[in-house]
Amino acid sequence: MSHFGGSGMPLVKPTAGDSLSFPNQNEPADHKKYPKRGRPSVSPSLAELLKRVEGADTSGDNTAIDHHHHVIELSHACSSVPTSYPFVLSFKNLTYSVKASQKFELPFCGKGLSDSPDKVLLNDISGEAREGEIMAVLGASGSGKSTLIDALANRISKESLKGSVTLNGEVLESSLLKVISAYVMQDDLLFPMLTVEETLMFSAEFRLPRSLSKRKKKARVQALIDQLGLRNAAKTVIGDEGRRGVSGGERRRVSIGIDIIHDPILLFLDEPTSGLDSTSAFMVVKVLQRIAQSGSIVIMSVHQPSYRILNLLDRLILLSHGNTVFGGSPANLPDFFSQFGHPIPENENRTEFALDLIRELEETPEGTKNLVEFNKSWQRTKSPKNNNHESKSSISLTDAIRQSVSRGKLVSGATTDPGPDLTSSVPTFANPMWFEMIVIAKRSMTNSRRMPELFGIRFGAVLVTGIILATIYWKLDNSPKGVQERIAFLAFAMVTTFYTCAEAIPVFLQERYIFMRETAYNAYRRSSYVLAHSIISIPALVVLSLTFAAVTFFAVGLAGGFSGFIFFFFIILASFWAGSSFVTFLSGIVSHVMLGFTVVVAILAYFLLFSGFFISRDRIPAYWIWFHYISLVKYPFEGVLQNEFDDPNKCFVRGVQMFDNTPLGSLPMSMKLKLLKSMSNALGINITSSTCVTTASDILTQQGITDISKWNCLWILVAWGFFFRILFYFTLLVGSKNKRR
Repeated sequence: MSHFGGSGMPLVKPTAGDSLSFPNQNEPADHKKYPKRGRPSVSPSLAELLKRVEGADTSGDNTAIDHHHHVIELSHACSSVPTSYPFVLSFKNLTYSVKASQKFELPFCGKGLSDSPDKVLLNDISGEAREGEIMAVLGASGSGKSTLIDALANRISKESLKGSVTLNGEVLESSLLKVISAYVMQDDLLFPMLTVEETLMFSAEFRLPRSLSKRKKKARVQALIDQLGLRNAAKTVIGDEGRRGVSGGERRRVSIGIDIIHDPILLFLDEPTSGLDSTSAFMVVKVLQRIAQSGSIVIMSVHQPSYRILNLLDRLILLSHGNTVFGGSPANLPDFFSQFGHPIPENENRTEFALDLIRELEETPEGTKNLVEFNKSWQRTKSPKNNNHESKSSISLTDAIRQSVSRGKLVSGATTDPGPDLTSSVPTFANPMWFEMIVIAKRSMTNSRRMPELFGIRFGAVLVTGIILATIYWKLDNSPKGVQERIAFLAFAMVTTFYTCAEAIPVFLQERYIFMRETAYNAYRRSSYVLAHSIISIPALVVLSLTFAAVTFFAVGLAGGFSGFIFFFFIILASFWAGSSFVTFLSGIVSHVMLGFTVVVAILAYFLLFSGFFISRDRIPAYWIWFHYISLVKYPFEGVLQNEFDDPNKCFVRGVQMFDNTPLGSLPMSMKLKLLKSMSNALGINITSSTCVTTASDILTQQGITDISKWNCLWILVAWGFFFRILFYFTLLVGSKNKRR
């Protein structure tokens, strides 16, 4: 079992005083006394842990750090640290409501029917959270726990949220809050094929400034692994439903780790113990206690904590339908409910009793109104003490950040002298765009390399399709039937490239929430993500294009020789590029894989319909001609047709061949020659069996391909690909705000 030490204890080696030792199982829950808690002793920040790890590395090898023979003593680190760096997050009168959804609404039935009452999710919530402490928000499902966390983390638009949220008395700018805080979602959103160590290392590359050396970043990751108790799982892949990986508790700690790699001042967590067994949940909260004691404010929602977890909490807020029914220290719960007239039985778990009582009151006609009013009066009796305590510990935000940064907490490259303008002193992003692109590309390729079946399936589909087409259209001749078969082959080949791009739909949909979590707090730019994924997709598209072109071009007997093959390859590559860009753009709009596949298949069918294969351009009705020009299939189809029928002097129909594909084609040859002679006499032109009737230029004219050259078709297709990538960027910009309205 991974080991966690308390403040002043070793991180690695267990001792007799290990804070994870289990309480006496025979002792009743309520006999567990809640000691009067002052400010907890300060644990070292992650930067101080880093110094201890670096100090242990006395060898000349900068790449190897021994993690098995060094004990990081926290007591020495704490001795030189001042006892208080007080950050105080205060929130007053937070109120948030939404329109209640209507099952059905007719816009013409009058204004009164369309109006819906507001549903109050938060109602006049006030409180504060302090550095070095854990504040937990409790309540039943639907009580407003996650909504309150979102409000404090600036995940609700300012227009909808009433009230104020301040840090040391100063309103936080959104840009500054993103840098000095972190938000851990309830779901563990991780790349399944990366190891624990790799996951944390990539997070370090994103969140820590480039000025920090690679060696120091590695040392920081190793210190964090020890702090999270993940040493035994460091080399294990995260895993998913189909691949065995780390346990649920370890996965949750990794989720926490990737958001605290830059040592944030504020840490918000949405039900971090949800779905975990009691031991794993306790270990997670123990980690959060250590994070708080290192100089952070930890605020989390929790459904129903055990008495062991309750011992680790410093402040509680109990909610019922958006109202505060208790706020204060867990130690005050017995006194609070005793004065309310519902004393907690001696052997009863305190939070269970409180939540059960609240649930019972909610079922009564008056609900929890009396408990809410009692809490307000009870808070007023405690307010003088709270006000004095606040005035003694609060300092300006500028001074607090200066002290925190000088102490070693990394705030994404913040300077030790923040100056008067805090927003400008803390960079929005820790690294330049080009560096973010490298890290994103490296992470994506590492994850994909361990799932070769994804590219293998797509490669196999392209290869098998190419072989089938090559064997069906083997060595086509230049007869009228051969011309029709060439046109059919080229149309089907171009459509195939677009349909095989549909596999890109699940790629972003699987990463969507990881992307939203990382960009919500400025791990990297959205533009870096778009550019990196665009670039790393090109090698795979080159391989697919070269495979398909090599299998089909020479086997079918297409014209143009080597130069014709080069253009055929480039037009397929451009088709793959435009198709993958189009599908990527759609994946940024739709939210479900099956819906995405349905939309892609339908739109590609429309593109084929208006491409000019089934009906030529001059035969398309005027009111549909616009669709012809936005059809992605039009441009590669016209390009390969011009590449195939590039020689204007090449003949495809001679003399009696004009009767092929008509009822006259079944006549004897002698009769066909007589028909040619009669036609010659009527037209005054000598038409023999060898006279060229249809040239390559005639075929292009029949297909309505006269306005765009083949190279222009290629460049237009490439431009479509860039256009859809830009649209994808804007969908991410608009659709990934991750804020409630």
